[in-house]
Formats: sequence, structure tokens, C-alpha cells
Amino acid sequence: MKMQEAIQQRHAVRQYLDKPIAVDVIAKLNDAISMCNRESGLHIQLVTNEPEAFCGMMARYGKFSGVQNYVTLIGKKSPVLEEKVGYYGERIAIAAQQLGLNTCWVAMTFRKGVSKRRCSIEKGEKLVCVLALGYGATPGIAHKSKPMEQLTDVPIDQMPAWFRQGMECAMLAPTAMNQQKFLVLQKEERVIVKSLGGFYAKVDLGIVRYHFEVGSGRLAYSAVSQE
Repeated sequence: MKMQEAIQQRHAVRQYLDKPIAVDVIAKLNDAISMCNRESGLHIQLVTNEPEAFCGMMARYGKFSGVQNYVTLIGKKSPVLEEKVGYYGERIAIAAQQLGLNTCWVAMTFRKGVSKRRCSIEKGEKLVCVLALGYGATPGIAHKSKPMEQLTDVPIDQMPAWFRQGMECAMLAPTAMNQQKFLVLQKEERVIVKSLGGFYAKVDLGIVRYHFEVGSGRLAYSAVSQE
């Protein structure tokens, strides 16, 4: 499965089958995680066969069931940590989709204390959020999206083909509470992804940047705003 196909097929999945992940799939996923850690300096880790983080009231509130595997998104505390987590976490989510797995970004509705005990967090590091992972009971459904013209300052009839492809991919990016509080701007030769604030906005910024880059084949840069 090509990366753009995986982006189109990846949806948030909260209910999972009681089916262990194959050993070869775990190995390939760990390879993808190791590559992301080398590039980013993050400390992302895969936790398998661990059902405790997604049991109890918070998981039920989030409508999760059957979650026994997840990716812990960890890194050194810094102003860019959340954005890095979004960028590389989504890269891992898409790699998982290519391997036949389903995922869901989870920020609050899991037992963070349990997760912390099942991974290694070094001094100065922070667990930002996790990716629930496994074989979904369903493939999930596509989220609703704002019209493209509300997500960019580039007029539709003036968009180069590569920019439009990037926007189409960015519109598929998962964002907290499906808020899509971002703008993709073109400033001279650069594409700038701007956050408009909101819940876990910096994580969203990284996810959207990754999607735009995959779709367009061009680099995108970030500008964070809490307006």
C-alpha cells in the first residue's frame, strides 16, 4: 500500500479485536519507530499486550474497547516537542496502516500512569500522548472536513497542482476534536502551516505538516499562533 493510499484509508478506530499483532509486523513497526527516533531525537516506544491503560472509566468515556497495544509518544521537554510528536507520530500511524493495522490518537482518555510504567521515560522527558494500535473491529469512518477555501489563503483557482494535492492530504489529517484549526499559507517560496490555537494545537500542527508534505512532495514549515 502506498503512503497516500494509507492516508486516505486511515481513520480513527476505538474498538479493537482480540487478535495479537504478528511478530513480523511488530518488527517492521519497531523499525519505523527507530527511524523516527533517529531523525527526531524523540523517544517513541511500542507497548504490546498491555490492556490496563485502556480500561476503566476514562477509556469507556472515550468509547475505547479491546486496546492492548499502543505507541507512547515521548521526548525531551521543549517548545517544539508537541509539534515533533504530531509529525513523527502520524508518520508511524501511516506506517501502521500500511502494515494492516488501525490506530487512534489519544491525549486524555487513557491511564497515563499505567503507560508510564510500561515504557522508559528519562529525566527531562515527557509522555505527550499515545497512539492506540491493533486490528480494528471496523476500519473507522472518514471525518468531516471544512471546505478547502477555509483552510488556506491561496485562492482555489490559483493553486498549483502540487499545492492542491498537499491541501487534499492535509484535509485528511486527524485533529483534536476534529477542530481543523489550522491555515496553510504560501509565503513567497515557502509553505507555512499556522495553528489557530485550540486543544492540542501544536500536536495537530505537526500532523498537518506531515500530511501536506506527503501530498505535495514539498517541505512545509510551521508558525504557531494562539489568536
